[in-house]
Formats: sequence, structure tokens, C-alpha cells
Amino acid sequence: MIIAYICTRMDNFAAIDFETANASRTSVCSVGIVIVENKRIVDNYYSLVRPIPNYYTQWTTDVHGMTCSDTNSAPPFPEVWAEIAPKIKYIPLVAHNKSFDESCLKAVFQIYRMEYPDYPFYCTLMKARRMLKDILPDFQLQTVAAYCGYELQQHHHALADAEACAHIAMKIL
Repeated sequence: MIIAYICTRMDNFAAIDFETANASRTSVCSVGIVIVENKRIVDNYYSLVRPIPNYYTQWTTDVHGMTCSDTNSAPPFPEVWAEIAPKIKYIPLVAHNKSFDESCLKAVFQIYRMEYPDYPFYCTLMKARRMLKDILPDFQLQTVAAYCGYELQQHHHALADAEACAHIAMKIL
């Protein structure tokens, strides 16, 4: 399926962030989306997701605080994506570390045998590394967000991270 994307400027986009339950990219356990139109946040979405495979490693729980008890009754990814897809239909996606978030998205589409729409995907991490290489000590989400004037309060909560990414993208993309 070929989708024509209307937006060509980065005034309009959806910042996206996934958290995973374990090392598998298919183990998405939460997703946050922040919709930006005309360089203004106009909508957001957050959901827990029942991961595949449905187990948590100690490391991931230490990072984001979630366990099986948080997501055992959460909806599976296709139900969550059915709510997200209409919100992001014609806009590019942006993530801070595109390689992780895009690979998670493609992995869950594949495991559920869903047709992937080939979303245009941009990366604030790569852009920050190019633009701010001589300015910042590192390019972690919270460091770049602070440089862009946004204080990240709940790092590793998918919606909070997506909102930080949106603020970074509005400044540097």
C-alpha cells in the first residue's frame, strides 16, 4: 500500500516513544504519542500494551518500573494502534533514537502480521549529535530536552518521553 504524505515541513509531526518489557523489540509494553500541528502540541495519547513475549526483565523494570501486573490486562498492540493510526495518518513520526522506536514499531507490525504503512521517521538524537556536538556533554533525551528549554520529569514514561521529543523536534528539526 502506498500512502501519500501531505506534510513536507516539520511544523506537523507525531513524536512517538515506546517502552519494552524485555530485550525483544516486539515486547512493547507502553506507547506515548504527542501530535504537533503548526509547531504547537495539539493532542497526545498514552496506553499500556500487553507485550509479546509477555515477560519483564529486571533491567527493563528497573528502567521504567513496569511489571507483568501492569500490562497483563492491557490491550494487545493492534487494538492500541487502531486508536493511534487515525491521529498520525498524514504526518511524519519523530523519535529520540529512531533506530530503537522504529524497529519496535516494525517488529510489532510484523509479529501481528499487520501491513506496515512505511511511515516517514525522523530522529532528534541524530540531529542533536550533528547540531550540538561541541555543546552538550551527551545526547541523552533529558540532556537535549534541557538544552531546548524543556525539563523532563518522568524519564522512561512513554508519554513524558514523547513530549520531551516533541519539544526537542520543535527546536531543532
